Amino acid sequence: MKFNYAKVFLVGFGFLGISIIWPIFNQFIPIFLQAGNPEFERQLLAEGREIPLVTGFALAPSLALFIMTWDNLVNIFVQPWVGDRSDRTWNRFGRRKGWVLLGMPIAMLGFVFIPVAQSVLAIAVFILITNFGMALFRSPTIAWLGDLFLPADRSKANGMINLMGGVGGLLAYLVGGMLFENFGRSAPFIAGAVATVVALVVALIFVKEPPPTQTQAAVKEKNKGVLANLKTVFVNPDKSGLFVLVSILLWFIGFYALETALSSFAVFVLGISPGKASIYSASITLSFLVFSIPAGLIATRIGRRRAIRIGLAGLFVLLPLGWLIIQDALTFIAVLVVGGIFWALVNVNSLPLVYDHGDENKIGAYTGLYYFSSQAAAVLGPTLSGILVDALGDQYRYVWLFSTVFMFLAFLTMSRVRNVIPAVKNP
Repeated sequence: MKFNYAKVFLVGFGFLGISIIWPIFNQFIPIFLQAGNPEFERQLLAEGREIPLVTGFALAPSLALFIMTWDNLVNIFVQPWVGDRSDRTWNRFGRRKGWVLLGMPIAMLGFVFIPVAQSVLAIAVFILITNFGMALFRSPTIAWLGDLFLPADRSKANGMINLMGGVGGLLAYLVGGMLFENFGRSAPFIAGAVATVVALVVALIFVKEPPPTQTQAAVKEKNKGVLANLKTVFVNPDKSGLFVLVSILLWFIGFYALETALSSFAVFVLGISPGKASIYSASITLSFLVFSIPAGLIATRIGRRRAIRIGLAGLFVLLPLGWLIIQDALTFIAVLVVGGIFWALVNVNSLPLVYDHGDENKIGAYTGLYYFSSQAAAVLGPTLSGILVDALGDQYRYVWLFSTVFMFLAFLTMSRVRNVIPAVKNP
């Protein structure tokens, strides 16, 4: 079957919509929660840097980053459940689309109220509403990769889809930063919500879901749910699938710890304004965007396992430089640009690797297992790194070393994953 570029482009709108939200979420909310902390102000003044003008709740890093992620304690279980259920959802909307229609308005409602929250409790509630809504449609949207593309084509397709996601992330960083600088704290959130809805609606209208096969229809009756899928991975004599999920957990702990700390590092260590911090952070997304398609093509040529290990090795070498050499905006950008290249090799090939060691008739379920690992990491990474920052005297610079450790551990666990040659035909 000929590779369908138009189909990839349309599916990519779904990923673009998802990718707009997270950069805005991770760049600005930590600043809102921590701004006004006297320890950060003391450090900036001691280094002769200006204190950025932004109103916040003056929280310690550990509490701020926990609030950023606490809702993922729910999502760890919601997203796998939704992914599993979407395998067995066949109605007039299709297989996955009904979940998008359900979750999108919930997520956007919570998202636009985050910047106007007047208390820590209120902002925590709006974060929960946002991520609960996102949990309802993330797994079904991403599962289109497995539904619509042959196993041998998934890395290439995911490279293009991640390119679209990178465009969304880049818009969020750059436009969000400019909107924050010129129109205030609500502007990035309102614009991000509108852009997300537009992108998802395009995907809903134009993505054509395939009808169920006889095997997939049978799954509707036989599938026993998320716990059964987890048990299958654990009891399988071939532990490759288990080590894939463990590796995903480890590298996303490192990634989410750093991603949620980037704006705090730029604002509270380098003295950069929140808007400019968001713009500068776009450099990692820009290089990821440029290298996403090559990352998929490289994996198609040398194998997903090898491509991921190359990316992890590169991050293991690079990230300590963030701790050693970053002193200003230029060095900050330089490290992020190179990091985006290595991260593309890892991230673009992560989900296809899960499918390689899963069940082709349970794409949604295995997408859910992918999110089970990644969402657990979204809780553990920022929370543990926040505790570390607190313990070391509010020193965000050490987050770079924290992430380094987990990239190295993921590199080791990936050595236990069996190489798989993707099939060229549908099972």
